[in-house]
Amino acid sequence: MANTMASGSRTTTLPQSKEALLKSYNARLKEDVRSMLENFEETLKLARRESHSQISRTTQCEQDALEMQIRASNMVRAGESLMKLVADLKQYLILNDFHSVNEAITNNSQLFRATQIECDRKLMKLRDEMAMDLYDLEEEYYTSIFN
Repeated sequence: MANTMASGSRTTTLPQSKEALLKSYNARLKEDVRSMLENFEETLKLARRESHSQISRTTQCEQDALEMQIRASNMVRAGESLMKLVADLKQYLILNDFHSVNEAITNNSQLFRATQIECDRKLMKLRDEMAMDLYDLEEEYYTSIFN
């Protein structure tokens, strides 16, 4: 079963496997962005918090510092995951953008055909000029007195 996806002015039909892949990319994107946002918000909450708890201030500071480090590493992991997603999307586009590849092949083919026609035309003109010159030279040779 194929699904249709509109992109700009063209409509393309995607097989189910490609659609599933694109959905997984979208899910990864949302999950990583959500993770970065949540961890950043929680880090900001930790930085603003004045604690009035049962544990000592030093212990609370160490606990907050550890939680900030964990949240920072979670943000870094989400960022790396986003960079990997971008690389995967680039690879997917390069390997599966058949429309652009076919368009480039068609353009090159038309260019090469035009070049071939131009070369053929020039060669025909050169052949005709050489044939006329050869005819003139033969006529001159056979009508000369040195023959």
